[in-house]
Amino acid sequence: MATAPTTLAFEAVMRRGPSALAWEVLRRDPGYIAEYRQLAPTAEPGVAADQVFAARWGVHFR
Repeated sequence: MATAPTTLAFEAVMRRGPSALAWEVLRRDPGYIAEYRQLAPTAEPGVAADQVFAARWGVHFR
């Protein structure tokens, strides 16, 4: 069973909004991590993400 979040963690998410929570969940997803590692060596910061990657994960820039 999952442990309830601490008050500080909950407050941090509330301050940053839903997109921050979504990013925290996404960046821990093993599938996302694996696919990102395959893209990372070939992409430059600030360049649009691969269209298939963006559609699958809902991210549009790096």
